Amino acid sequence: MKKELAELRINGQTHELAIEPNALLLDVLRRELDLTGSKRGCDDSSCGSCTVLVDGTPMLSCALLAGSCEGQEITTVEGVSEHGSLAAIQKAYGDWGGAQCGFCTPGFIMTVKHLLSVNENPTEEEIRMALSGNLCRCTGYTQMYQAIKSAIDAEKKGMAAK
Repeated sequence: MKKELAELRINGQTHELAIEPNALLLDVLRRELDLTGSKRGCDDSSCGSCTVLVDGTPMLSCALLAGSCEGQEITTVEGVSEHGSLAAIQKAYGDWGGAQCGFCTPGFIMTVKHLLSVNENPTEEEIRMALSGNLCRCTGYTQMYQAIKSAIDAEKKGMAAK
């Protein structure tokens, strides 16, 4: 298949890549750009491990053609850190043991990042609803909910200090 040039903006940087028209965003991120945080967890778009933000909206990169993302801002888990430091949600996942094996964690982080961008103080029910498209086979979710609540509290304290 003939490759076509695509200009993708990922984590604030523009990349010009020669990609096949049927190339999935997940494969381009992992193989072409060595951004391996997003994972292929299920091969049928049901687990959320490959979640990235496209113009701020959570999308499954395993079901998204890379070329369709031209002109949009793509954020991967590698782009979540703040000024070289872990974002509050990343730190909280580590502190509370929300990561367990870590395979699904990038997808959860991206989903939570979106949730907190549209709702600074979600209820537990809103958190559960937002995470319903992500699957974890290790934690039982309790640690993740604790991590998310901790990140929300940290964000509130950070805002109060500003």
